[in-house]
Amino acid sequence: MLKIGIVLGSVRQGRNAEAVTNWTYDFATKRNDGVEYEIVDLAEYKLPFLGQALPEDRQAEAETAIKAWSEKMASFDGYVFVTPEYNHAVGGALKNALDFLKPEVANKAAGFVGYGSLGGTRAHENMRLILGELQVADVQTALTFSLMTDFVNMSEFKPADYHEANANGMLDQVVAWSKALKTIR
Repeated sequence: MLKIGIVLGSVRQGRNAEAVTNWTYDFATKRNDGVEYEIVDLAEYKLPFLGQALPEDRQAEAETAIKAWSEKMASFDGYVFVTPEYNHAVGGALKNALDFLKPEVANKAAGFVGYGSLGGTRAHENMRLILGELQVADVQTALTFSLMTDFVNMSEFKPADYHEANANGMLDQVVAWSKALKTIR
């Protein structure tokens, strides 16, 4: 069975990413497409900054977090990254987490779900550069939720119905590419 990780790529307190990720997960599982979807919440991993000097009493905890993150990401055939856009780019926590990976994600596929003033499109473009270096094939169709039109008071997630067509398109592409890339791993 194909396994797709839906990565909740924000660690910010009060984050909108939880509602967006849960919507994406619920939508994906209701498709009954024979794929196992799982939410991976980046906030649960407590990763250090890559290359950061840590006190000796924190090193074992950091190594455990890095190992758990690596193993979890390696367990999937493809990914859907849910990310807000911060300052015209992907958030620092997700970028840092991706920097710990390479062979775990190589030759796999990824799709994007973003939100922000422009729907997270610049974060998606930034992710395409990062994932290209990690040998992850990103799909063309993405979901872009606007803080102005898909959230009430920029905090309560109420996506417009038309996003479902893009959600299906993105997931269809992630599934197809994940199946194809599985044959070369």
